[in-house]
Amino acid sequence: MRRLRITLVRSPIGYSQRQRRTLRTLGLRYVNDVVEWPDTPVVRGMLDKVSHLVRVEEVEREAA
Repeated sequence: MRRLRITLVRSPIGYSQRQRRTLRTLGLRYVNDVVEWPDTPVVRGMLDKVSHLVRVEEVEREAA
């Protein structure tokens, strides 16, 4: 299963409330926070809205 490792690299201060809520929904609170999400169209859409604030890496997860 393909997953996305998302890192918050810029502060959302000064950006719209909508973008801040998107980051919060993704689980990102502080600069350098890292979360992993499944690679789905919904998550990709959220990342498009805040792409200037985050770094995204694709990671492969082995089945347990």
